[in-house]
Amino acid sequence: MQDRYEDRGPKKGKNKGRAFAALLLAGGLIGGSASMAMAAPTAPTDKIESTSITLSQAENAMSYWTSERMENAKSADSLAHGKAASNAPLKAGKSKKIAGQEALKRNENANKPKKGSAVTPVSHIGKVFFTLGGSDYVCSGNSVVSANESTVSTAGHCANEGPGAFATRWVFVPAYENGNAPYGSFAATELVTPTQWSNGGDISYDTAFAVVTDNSGVSLADQVGASGVAFNQARGLSYTAFGYPAATPFNGETLQSCSGSATDDPYGQSQSQGIPCDMTGGSSGGPWFLGGSDGYQNSVNSFGYSGVRNTMFGPYWGSVVEQAYNAAQN
Repeated sequence: MQDRYEDRGPKKGKNKGRAFAALLLAGGLIGGSASMAMAAPTAPTDKIESTSITLSQAENAMSYWTSERMENAKSADSLAHGKAASNAPLKAGKSKKIAGQEALKRNENANKPKKGSAVTPVSHIGKVFFTLGGSDYVCSGNSVVSANESTVSTAGHCANEGPGAFATRWVFVPAYENGNAPYGSFAATELVTPTQWSNGGDISYDTAFAVVTDNSGVSLADQVGASGVAFNQARGLSYTAFGYPAATPFNGETLQSCSGSATDDPYGQSQSQGIPCDMTGGSSGGPWFLGGSDGYQNSVNSFGYSGVRNTMFGPYWGSVVEQAYNAAQN
């Protein structure tokens, strides 16, 4: 990966002495940089923010995303330029794991290895397409177990400007590969984020959940399955991350993965953890699993630092993210 890294020097003022590094989203580990501003440490709140999408708007989103528009969608790296971060302690909660759900019937057209793919397509992992500020973007996402059988996880910056408006025309395309969408598309009817992201753009909470429509009268989970989820786990665990990186040397057409043990933010600027990974733009929002793709999801691809080469960072899924998940699944 031919990254061009450019570290920032110490910031003057009340954070003097803290080394600031250029923050690059998982959607932009190659190319433009985005600086991260330290937010004043505040205790996490117990609030979430959501937006509802009408059935008519969801249907319009399905029609909007033609193959050409999907191909031309931009990686979402620019959406996090200048975001804040806080290393304030996260709200503690009880460790919890919720088992996943298998699809009712296997799609014989899905999950077949294709030439040139680093990873066989996984039915519940896919690409996310959306519009923000008049521009079309692409991220990654994952179907997660839920009471409504219709919940998708992704990065906060793949659903909300943080702070600012929610995305429109949001769709999930599971098991995408080389333009093939064996399960079709699922449009969002609701988007949910922690207020730390939607109101403050705090990268430590860069997570969102989408509730999606049924496709042909069958729920998302029944069609593609749904990963288990885990919250308030120990730090420093081993993960396998997945996503659809689009920036060189990848093209966004195939699923990729990376794995390793998580380490804390080396700059102490966030509560996020990092794993060895060279995925690039488009992989934002892809799932982190405890174990392989059939394990429990416990984070998402979020950002990378200019001074920490080939490392992907993801938010710690604590009680605040768990509350956002519960709001979406119910």
